[in-house]
Amino acid sequence: MRIDRRDFLSLTSGVAALALSPFEQIAAQQPPTLPAAFSLQVMATNWGFPGSMDAFCEKAKRAGYDGIEVWWPADSKVQQELFDALKKHDLQVGFLAGGSDKDTGRHFDQFRQMLDGAAYQKIKRPLYINCHSGRDYFSATENSRFIDYTDKVSAETGIGIYHETHRGRMLFAAHVTRQFLQKHSSLRLTLDISHWCNVHESLLHDQEETVQLALARVDHIHTRVGHPEGPQVNDPRAPEWENAVKRHLSWWDAVVKHKADNGSNRLTILTEFGPPDYMPTLPYTRQPLGDQWAINEYMMQFLRKRYQSV
Repeated sequence: MRIDRRDFLSLTSGVAALALSPFEQIAAQQPPTLPAAFSLQVMATNWGFPGSMDAFCEKAKRAGYDGIEVWWPADSKVQQELFDALKKHDLQVGFLAGGSDKDTGRHFDQFRQMLDGAAYQKIKRPLYINCHSGRDYFSATENSRFIDYTDKVSAETGIGIYHETHRGRMLFAAHVTRQFLQKHSSLRLTLDISHWCNVHESLLHDQEETVQLALARVDHIHTRVGHPEGPQVNDPRAPEWENAVKRHLSWWDAVVKHKADNGSNRLTILTEFGPPDYMPTLPYTRQPLGDQWAINEYMMQFLRKRYQSV
């Protein structure tokens, strides 16, 4: 019997609905207790969105997001379109900055130009800037240059500037990140720990001390669920991912608790399940196995409920 993609997705969705998802099980458990002043600000990603910036912002606002996270655009026309859409739809923004060249000097110049553009513009102050910093094959000294520069810009602007735990970048692995954290007391993180699960091919039970050190330095979270064989599960609501989901939630809970215990009243979170090829696909057609926007919106609603203040 031949089952086409629509029938397949309908069948699997129906089966999933019969089981209680890991998120629903955990939602019934006691969440972290947070002070009344604590605020969770959830951001939307335009990664994989096919329409205009205005259409993206309209959809994000309608879904209930507080803001968006996007790469700082170099083109002035694109910048204006972005700022117009943010104003029209009353959204906050977090910017991404990074470099791409394999040469360390040129890479740093690209990084600095993008970061300066995002930080020193006067139109819309970002909630934060998230950095894809350096490369995994740059030396520790070369990568430390990125931290030193972001320290300078953050001090001058008052904007929180964070470095993401991302494959291929400076903080690609837990043990390497630990060395930077020990050397740079100012280093603050964007936690996307799904990358480390993939890099270390584990849920990091054997690096607990290192993970805890990192969690205490986190100011922003990318809430994608990874697993030992990849950076993104196909759908975190599916029961087969229960262990991975619970593990990631334990890390996110710890970050929230750190923030509340240290008197911080705000945490920004990006729901960042991605499109193909992050999203697994059917062979030959490359049709995604899940609905990226629906999964991210579900994550947003779940996280709001879990981390609401009392």
